Amino acid sequence: MTTQTHHVDDELVQAAAHVARTRCRGDNHTMAAAARARDGRIITAVNAYHFTGGPCAELVLIGTAAAQGAYELDTVVAVGDRDRGVVPPCGRCRQVLLDYFPALKVIVGGDDRVRTVPITDLLPESYVWGAHRLETD
Repeated sequence: MTTQTHHVDDELVQAAAHVARTRCRGDNHTMAAAARARDGRIITAVNAYHFTGGPCAELVLIGTAAAQGAYELDTVVAVGDRDRGVVPPCGRCRQVLLDYFPALKVIVGGDDRVRTVPITDLLPESYVWGAHRLETD
């Protein structure tokens, strides 16, 4: 693992925290995510909890970004409701984020240790779905 860190996008963390504080209500929405698109826009989303395995905020964020025409994301962060702060992505989200955005940076860590790392650091020696797809004409 290459523990390479990058500048923390505080505006992105604040955007996710604001959504977690103002939009997460009850048990169905407990996490918020924010991403900075390559064009500088900030896109936000919340999870959609369901007992059948509803999507995490990061996965909802991918669809929300695409719906807004943002197909390239630079950095992502997830923040929990009730002032839980930055929460790292789960294993499923790490894999999906890597598959969609292999150069993505992810903000992780606790209050005093928040840092930005490449998605590849969170999923070392991983299977990359796109690398094994057959080329079609």
